Amino acid sequence: MNTANKLTMIRVILIPTFLAVLYIGFLGSLYVAMVIFVAAGITDIADGYIARRRNQVTDFGKLMDPLADKVLVLSAMLWFLAEGIMPVWAVLIVVIREFTVTALRMVAVDNGRVIAAAVSGKIKTGVTMFCLTIMFLDLPLWMVHTCVALITITTLISGIEYFIKNKDIFNWKKI
Repeated sequence: MNTANKLTMIRVILIPTFLAVLYIGFLGSLYVAMVIFVAAGITDIADGYIARRRNQVTDFGKLMDPLADKVLVLSAMLWFLAEGIMPVWAVLIVVIREFTVTALRMVAVDNGRVIAAAVSGKIKTGVTMFCLTIMFLDLPLWMVHTCVALITITTLISGIEYFIKNKDIFNWKKI
């Protein structure tokens, strides 16, 4: 297994560890969970960089890297939802965007096309990871609302951009 794939596997292992720390709950568990979340985020950045730089792009990485990212982010969001910190509608927007963009990519592949990550998608990921990280801190309510708004807005913009830029993939006459 190459270095990039090992980092992806570390992230996969960190996800249940992150959740266990959150749900077991002990003095300082939120800070420990935040550190684990950040560490998992760093492995995402590192494995992508290494995979491209060392030409270690594999089918395993193509599948597991985005899956691990989605599971990590949604795990944090669902915990914030359960704790009453994040509203259901915001989490639903993120879930719907992820499913629809994944579906768009699947249709594109069936048409012999690969949809690369858009700049807005990278911005969305960065904003989401940053905002979720700081939401583990004891923030004033206005900052939490700002984070939720930023996550939601960047998610919507990114999702809309993917569909506008790739609208030609759908042959509406066949539908």
